[in-house]
Amino acid sequence: MTDAWTEHALKALRSACHTADGPSLLALLREHDFGDVLQHCGDALRAAASQGVPGARETAARCAAALRERDWPGDEGLAEQLDTEADGAARALRLLPVDLGELSTLLEGDPAWSGGRIDLKTGACWPAAVGTEEPWDEDEPEGDDGSLHVPSAGSRDAYRDMADFIVTLDDEDLARFLAIAIQGPGAFRRFQDTLAASPAQLRQFWLFSEERRLGRARAWLAGHGYRPTSPGGH
Repeated sequence: MTDAWTEHALKALRSACHTADGPSLLALLREHDFGDVLQHCGDALRAAASQGVPGARETAARCAAALRERDWPGDEGLAEQLDTEADGAARALRLLPVDLGELSTLLEGDPAWSGGRIDLKTGACWPAAVGTEEPWDEDEPEGDDGSLHVPSAGSRDAYRDMADFIVTLDDEDLARFLAIAIQGPGAFRRFQDTLAASPAQLRQFWLFSEERRLGRARAWLAGHGYRPTSPGGH
């Protein structure tokens, strides 16, 4: 039986992914439900497999199967990349050292600040309101300045995340209260206020939501011919 992801465990997971610590990453995935963090750890797991960390290829194959079974946006693309490390196939997408969390904020953040550009050399994400007074050219997503335009996708997907999370709950009373909370203006705040009384469920929602946002960012990036580099630049 695997353990639920605590704040401490998630902090250790992010550290292992950031530092490309393959052995620590695999230890965490053995102890916890990797199905909750597939998009979070996929790039680091791919790096561990390419580096020959013991057990990484087998874990990558299991994660690829779980991604395909779940089939959220971005899951199939990541599964294919994990397969690539397992079988040595050629990579079709160009590498870009972009942080998917930062990209997801450009795509789905506060409407006043979302949208912007990715520097195609450094992978840095720049909000539209920073460093320019010129409007973005929607017809030329890859600019002459070596950047990639990122549009603001709005809040529709984030709202769907709340609705889909409610369906996963075993607590029927909480599910009913949350279903009421997301009706009408102010849905996001009411949803979080209602969940605040259940810290474990609130943490699970943030994990669920972040996993979905990372997958959508990955899918968007792949649609423009890129994939994020894993730790170590792979």
